[in-house]
Amino acid sequence: MAQFINKKEDTVIEAIDGTIRASGGALARLDGYPHIRVVVRNDWDKSKVALVSGGGSGHEPAHAGFVGEGMLTAAVCGDVFASPSVDAVLAGILAVTGPSGCLLIVKNYTGDRLNFGLAAERARAFGLKVNMVIVDDDIALPDLPQPRGVAGTLFVHKIAGAMAESGASLDDVTKAAERVIAGTKSIGMSLDTCTVPGSPKENRIATGMAELGLGIHGEAGVQQVEYVGAKQAMTAVTEKLLAVMENKPHVALLNNLGGASMLEMSILANELAQSPIAKNLKLIVGPAAMMTSLDMRGFSVSVYPLSAEDHALLSAPCEPSAWPKCHSVKAVTTIELPDGLTPIRPMASDDPEMRAFLTQCCQILIEEEGDLNALDAKSGDGDTGSTLAGAARALIAALDRLPLADHTQLYRAIGQELSQTMGGSSGVLLAIFFTAAGDAASSGLSMVGALKEGLNRMQQIGGAQLGDRTMVDALKPALDELETGIAGAAVAARKGADHTATIVQAKAGRAAYINAEQLQGHNDPGAEAVARLFEKLS
Repeated sequence: MAQFINKKEDTVIEAIDGTIRASGGALARLDGYPHIRVVVRNDWDKSKVALVSGGGSGHEPAHAGFVGEGMLTAAVCGDVFASPSVDAVLAGILAVTGPSGCLLIVKNYTGDRLNFGLAAERARAFGLKVNMVIVDDDIALPDLPQPRGVAGTLFVHKIAGAMAESGASLDDVTKAAERVIAGTKSIGMSLDTCTVPGSPKENRIATGMAELGLGIHGEAGVQQVEYVGAKQAMTAVTEKLLAVMENKPHVALLNNLGGASMLEMSILANELAQSPIAKNLKLIVGPAAMMTSLDMRGFSVSVYPLSAEDHALLSAPCEPSAWPKCHSVKAVTTIELPDGLTPIRPMASDDPEMRAFLTQCCQILIEEEGDLNALDAKSGDGDTGSTLAGAARALIAALDRLPLADHTQLYRAIGQELSQTMGGSSGVLLAIFFTAAGDAASSGLSMVGALKEGLNRMQQIGGAQLGDRTMVDALKPALDELETGIAGAAVAARKGADHTATIVQAKAGRAAYINAEQLQGHNDPGAEAVARLFEKLS
């Protein structure tokens, strides 16, 4: 898979330099590149306890992204997923440690324990006060004698960092770090593996499956489970946490493992707030990418029992922007719509024939969802089918409150319903189409005449004309033939839709941004939807 890198061997040093250049002068690095890669606070005066962490790269923004006032003093960076050398760790310790001493925060991996541990011994030989804590928050393998250190490390960085910033002693900062480590539990899930720069991607997670309890270095999870959706995924993760949590208020850290979109992470946040552990959640950190595994399409949840003291430390201001702050977990609140936007609904009335007709139209669009999405993916963003099907489902749900027996009011009501339930420009255009058709019908025009007037208004406002490669190319000829019967309209709609495959320059809609090669030979999905609707109705 292509990646935005230059040379594989320069990936880490260029990433570090990018972090420093974008820090506004807050960060610097020690000399000794590329063998010694240590990012430090540019304002550090050694007057307080220093906090040093680090490990392999590939977990960005950890660890360099958390260097700054209120968190880490220095981060020691190894190669991707590889521990930094003893000399690099020692250089970091020597560079930032003053009379108050230094605390090393190390994740529980053999290479990190050995290299940081030996560096600490050598630093002590220089007469420096150096303590070390080992983070082992992963609960994926509960019987493992040496659990891994994962995203819960961020709780240690923040709480210990706030204490150090306040002037606490090395012993007190160390005790606080050990307290946080003892209480923190984490577990992750992913739909895919990560891609190590310059290496082939391992594809061990089958489609329709998710891996539960995997590490942050691409290690396989404890088990693969069937993936159904975000709710099931969050339930699987939080049930594991529930088994090891105390029944008291907690803070949760929702971490993006690197490849999940913010849309997905927000959905996961919503599920976390309704999950089996929700009753014990008081604060949430994230959702955000904090301890990643390159581009892994997954998430992890870390929990920690919350005391008043730790609440204050977690909420204390800090400099690193990679820390997303703590927020209270609250229920969704709603505010009434402003005056003029609350819909005035017409009196509902029934007409079995019209109900059956509208239901048939909606079911046709729902059945075509997959095909229309696939067609749209060739020239757009692949959602035409879903947009139309979503509107169709909403319209079916609204049938009982529509004025089915009053066709003039029905057009307007459909327009109002689509304006609220159908997204994108197509939703607005169809809302205009039906609303204008309702206005035209109220002036005495026939059904076909009213629909034509609706199309005219839609074209005036939307700007699309015949030949612009939009739904108009099928809808206009269909309406022109509709008075002769539905069969004639279907033939005209099909001819218009098929003609759009020969139009290689769209003048409206998203296809206007697509090159000719991608448009050639593919029907416009909006026009195709109109054609299929008329064909199935006929």
